[in-house]
Amino acid sequence: MLHSFHLAELPRTATARALLRPPVDVPGLRHAESLAMMRLGAPTVSAERFQLRRVATIAAWEDEAALEAFLATDPFGQRLAQGWHVRLQFLRRYGEVAALAPLPTRAGDWDPEEPIVALTLARLRMPELPRFLRWGKPVERLVAGHPAAVFSTAAVRPPGTFSTFSIWRSVREMTEMVHGHSTAVAEAPAHAVAMGEQRRREFHHESAFMRFRPLSEHGTWQGRRLLP
Repeated sequence: MLHSFHLAELPRTATARALLRPPVDVPGLRHAESLAMMRLGAPTVSAERFQLRRVATIAAWEDEAALEAFLATDPFGQRLAQGWHVRLQFLRRYGEVAALAPLPTRAGDWDPEEPIVALTLARLRMPELPRFLRWGKPVERLVAGHPAAVFSTAAVRPPGTFSTFSIWRSVREMTEMVHGHSTAVAEAPAHAVAMGEQRRREFHHESAFMRFRPLSEHGTWQGRRLLP
C-alpha cells in the first residue's frame, strides 16, 4: 500500500466541494479525506487560521500506478497535481481511525536519524472542544516553532475532523518532541502534557498518530520543496 499527502490552492467553491464530496469510485483508491488547511499557532477565529483556498488531502492507494492515473485523469486529481504532494511508506501508528483500517501497529523499521513524516487524524467529541483548544494550542506553537520541524500544518473538516501534518529532520528529534525532551525549545513539555490530558479524558471519538517514511515529493508549495 502507498499513502500520499497533497497540498493545493483552489477556489473556495472547489475546496467546499472537496470537503463535502471526497473522491469515490477511483480505481486503486482505498480511502481519501480532504480538509481545509489551518495555520498552526494562528488565532483560533481568524482568516489567517482557516485557509479556505487551500486544501489538504490524505489518501491511501493500492499502488503507485493508481495514484499516477488519478492525478492524470481525474478532475480533482488534476487540480491536486498542480500543487505539491509527498508519497509515503507507512511505518507506525498509535490509536486507530476506522476509515484507515486495516493498518498494522508497526510495518517496518527506521533509522533514528532519517527524516520522518508525522500525520494525525482525529474525530473530535464536540463537547470537548474547549479542552481540546486549551491543551492543543501550546502543542501547535511547539510544533510550529520547533527547529527540527522543517514543515508543519493543520487542517479541518467541519464539524469535528482535524488533522496535523509535519515533516521532521529525524525520527529522534520528533520523538524527543513527543515526550517533552527537546532541549532549549519553548514549551517543550506541551505535547507530553496534552497527551496526559487526553489519557485522563478523551478529546476524540477516534484518533490516530501515524509515522511515515517520505519516499518522494512532487511539485512545490509556495515556491519551495519541503523535504529535508
